[in-house]
Amino acid sequence: MVSSEKPVKIASLSFEGALAELEDIVRKLEQGKSDLEDAISAYERGAALKEHCEKKLKEAKTRVDKIKLGSNESIELEPIDLE
Repeated sequence: MVSSEKPVKIASLSFEGALAELEDIVRKLEQGKSDLEDAISAYERGAALKEHCEKKLKEAKTRVDKIKLGSNESIELEPIDLE
């Protein structure tokens, strides 16, 4: 099951795009219809997509932690542990 399409570079994907592709890979792997080499390649890409999603989530968390309210009022946010 070799795809003729060149995969999109993971770094250029949004969180939602990477997550959707990861879900698609998981679905295809669960079906078990890929040959071994395709399954290994899909698994490797899935691992990279997972890492990309985790990075995007940490970036979003950092941005949320820095949110300030109004000119003199700031919200003190207690960082949450995503791990």
